[in-house]
Amino acid sequence: MYYTFDDNKIREKRAGRPEARGVIDAVEFARKRLRFEPDARQIEVLRSDAKRGILNCTRQWGKSTIAAAKAVHRAYTRAKSLVLVASPTDRQSAELLRKAAEMVALLGIRPRGDGDNETSLLLPNGSRIVGLPGMEGTTRGFSAVSLLLIDDAARVDDAMYKALRPMLAVGQGDLWLMSTPRGKTGFFYECWEHEGADWFRVSVPATECARIPAAFLEEERRAIGPLWFAQEYMGEFVDSGAALFGRDEVERAVDDSFEPLNV
Repeated sequence: MYYTFDDNKIREKRAGRPEARGVIDAVEFARKRLRFEPDARQIEVLRSDAKRGILNCTRQWGKSTIAAAKAVHRAYTRAKSLVLVASPTDRQSAELLRKAAEMVALLGIRPRGDGDNETSLLLPNGSRIVGLPGMEGTTRGFSAVSLLLIDDAARVDDAMYKALRPMLAVGQGDLWLMSTPRGKTGFFYECWEHEGADWFRVSVPATECARIPAAFLEEERRAIGPLWFAQEYMGEFVDSGAALFGRDEVERAVDDSFEPLNV
């Protein structure tokens, strides 16, 4: 989908304005230009210059809004940059692009598509934000990506994740994963638990989000049970219970000190 707004209400500004050429603090950009007041944990994410970032957060924390803000900040401040947004479904990618389009409009820029991709935004400075469909086979073909955002990453297939990563090679782009957990499987879990110091990690349980009332959380704990509550609201990676042995038990049983048998 292409995003269009009333030309009589929003006038497109010229590219190359002085503030876009300089360094613009992402938090001040969000506050003053996007009219969005981030909380303390959201400030961490916006200000981070990590090449690899992973956000494990409660439902309804605002991860899609933060992803949209990071995408718009990158596209606006770095001319001709390419920002890719991946999600489990087309609808989710389109929803995040809709938020980004609303932010672009606040900058005085008329949002429009790039002419090639159905879910996309083209800025006057030549930067693009492109929402990808949720299928690995239709995401190839992009290169020199400046920023790759994977929203709801725990529900994105491993095959798609592996197809997206090479797009960062030429442009030495940044990669951010944002999600609520979904069991102890998949690349989101592996990156959070096992990828080491390469990743900047941010964990936000619902008890640290002032926008979610404590009374609502207690109601949810009773309604959906402790395991679902731990996953959806507390950022815990919970075994499904279907396997005979849990993931933690299997990992504790593995001993890397043994030499392989030559038979």
